[in-house]
Amino acid sequence: MAFVLFAVGFLTGCGNEKPSGVATQRLGVPLQQEFSFDLGNGVKIEFILVPAGEFMMGSDNGGMDEKPLHKVSISKPFYLGKCEVTQEQWETIMAENRSRFRGVNLPVEHVTWSACVKFMDALKSKWPGNVFRLPSEAEWEYACRAGATSTYSCGDSDTALGEYAWFDKNSNNTTHPVGQKKPNAWGLYDMHGNVFEWCADVYEPSYDSAPTNGTARTKGKENNRVIRGGAYESPTSKLRSAYRCWAYPPVRVRSIGLRVLLETP
Repeated sequence: MAFVLFAVGFLTGCGNEKPSGVATQRLGVPLQQEFSFDLGNGVKIEFILVPAGEFMMGSDNGGMDEKPLHKVSISKPFYLGKCEVTQEQWETIMAENRSRFRGVNLPVEHVTWSACVKFMDALKSKWPGNVFRLPSEAEWEYACRAGATSTYSCGDSDTALGEYAWFDKNSNNTTHPVGQKKPNAWGLYDMHGNVFEWCADVYEPSYDSAPTNGTARTKGKENNRVIRGGAYESPTSKLRSAYRCWAYPPVRVRSIGLRVLLETP
């Protein structure tokens, strides 16, 4: 019996069309490691399978909002966009593009949190029954680390970071086409740098009472939302896997974009 994969400082702090390469799961047969959906007009979005597992979230050596260091269990694998959502992908689904840096393969930016949610809803409408959404910050950090416990997914030193990320020292103060640098160990590109990525969580200044099962924190004293990963204009300290930042949901900033999460059955 087959299961078809259900195929997601300003005011900041810090259809039924079949997808191409549709992924299926049979009892005893692993999920596909990567596949893509055709968004229309030959524009595709690629996904990488992120396995279930446990990791230590946060840092004892970072900011106060990265504490306490705590264990998080990701009980179910999920698919995450291989790259940040591009302007071409965004325009194909949303029929508009307000990005400040223009280019089909540049990451879309200048998008509000609610616009990102609408993007996910549009994907759901195109493929009913599938669950597309923004990742929780726990899922984001887990995917960024890709099994590493170091400061960055590529090690503790920022010496090699230029091979994996666009940031203040090498970006020429602009975004760059996605997927040009090296991916992390799980095959995900630009998890460090290029643009910050919206997450589902409400921002709180510590991990006290945060979920430990990988789900998003959706209630808090304020409505600010978490952004992760650092950007083209960020120093290396803001590209750390544990680094947390926030933005006011209606804000449009040229350094904030998104990445899609697709739930597995």
